[in-house]
Amino acid sequence: MIEVSLRQVQDWIDCEIDSAYLDRSIKGATIDSREVEQGTLFIPFKGENVDGHRFVPQALKDGAGACFHQKDTALAEEVDGPIIWVEDTLQALQQLAQAYLRHVDPKVIAVTGSNGKTTTKDMIESVLAPEFKVKKTQGNYNNEIGMPLTILELDQDTEVSILEMGMSGYHEIEALSQLAQPDIGVITNIGESHMQDLGSREGIAQAKSEIVLGMKDDGLFIYDGDEPLLKPHVQKLQQLESLSIGLSDECDYVCQLNDVEATGIHFTINGSEAYDLPILGTHNMKNAAIAIAVGHAMNLNYETIQRNLSQVQLTAMRMEQHKKADGTVVINDAYNASPTSMRAAIDTVADMDGKQKILVLGDMLELGEMSEVMHASVGEHTYRKGIDVVYTLGAESQAIAKASTSYVKTNRHFDDKSELIDALREIIQPGAIVLVKGSRGMKLEEVVNALLED
Repeated sequence: MIEVSLRQVQDWIDCEIDSAYLDRSIKGATIDSREVEQGTLFIPFKGENVDGHRFVPQALKDGAGACFHQKDTALAEEVDGPIIWVEDTLQALQQLAQAYLRHVDPKVIAVTGSNGKTTTKDMIESVLAPEFKVKKTQGNYNNEIGMPLTILELDQDTEVSILEMGMSGYHEIEALSQLAQPDIGVITNIGESHMQDLGSREGIAQAKSEIVLGMKDDGLFIYDGDEPLLKPHVQKLQQLESLSIGLSDECDYVCQLNDVEATGIHFTINGSEAYDLPILGTHNMKNAAIAIAVGHAMNLNYETIQRNLSQVQLTAMRMEQHKKADGTVVINDAYNASPTSMRAAIDTVADMDGKQKILVLGDMLELGEMSEVMHASVGEHTYRKGIDVVYTLGAESQAIAKASTSYVKTNRHFDDKSELIDALREIIQPGAIVLVKGSRGMKLEEVVNALLED
């Protein structure tokens, strides 16, 4: 993590610091005063309900090395300790992160996309970590606050920084890219998430393509070659090298699925390099191919990439398998959901061997006016998939239940999570496969936990 003197901070960002404190140091940074440890830089923000500046005096008493403080905000009380006076604490955080990133100077790999960002990030880490000192974005620290904090967590000898970039509107990815100045930029795919903010998949493709705007001139752009909406943006690139990943023979990395097993998938790249991926879901083949392309770009050979990828472990709640004593398999994919990822997860269950196939699906959020149509499309996707049961939870997911009525044996919608859990307990047979998936706000991991406690 960052460990520098306040004199260095003063050189890096626009700020004012009492000269008596310039030889003091900070170690690490936080925006939560409850996480302050000895030497931590505390960064307060003005929220809608609470102004973090009120916690500055206590942070210093708790051992903070220094605290940012906006010049337009009076100190809550007289303090004993270094204050770093800035015009805007968010801008100062971003300036500090950018300066520290240049100081550490790792290879920066930036990942965005509608689906699969975190999975792809995990796979890239798996390929690179045995060969380099790697740090990646933790959790969903992928926005204008989270990404700078991730950068400040880098050790000074970090060789590769993998940064996930999220967004909800235009110019957000651009700002993150300008801050990070990636060596390698990745777009996993273009889905329907954030439709309510951007209006169309074309708008989503435009917003995601902003990732190239801050990339280094000799950078490498890796993208979904099966997505026609990205092609106009790729054609505008001049100095960047581009690499397409996909199923089409026109792609630079052509992915071909060879076999699907209960423990994962087997596939080849360009008909020659064979890989084993210990993760469910044929859709993960393209995510893995991105990680393979990054490995090649980092001059790793085939054998090294193959070995490292076979050991990948994903962040929790991404197609996470739990096998019970009676043979029932519960798949926890409750971290997030979109129509694209929901359909892919259904396909995964369809390809698996199980005595009973059950889908527990919650609302997909942020779909705007297209929400009902998009949810219905998921229900229609159960056609000829061999699904026995569809249980849905939430107001929006009623459209899934309605659209799947003709295609599954048992179909039921719930407004109460406890009632859903009780109903599941009554129908699950030994050897069943149960997929649990919905948007983060639905907290469907509570369903998974209840089933695993039985």
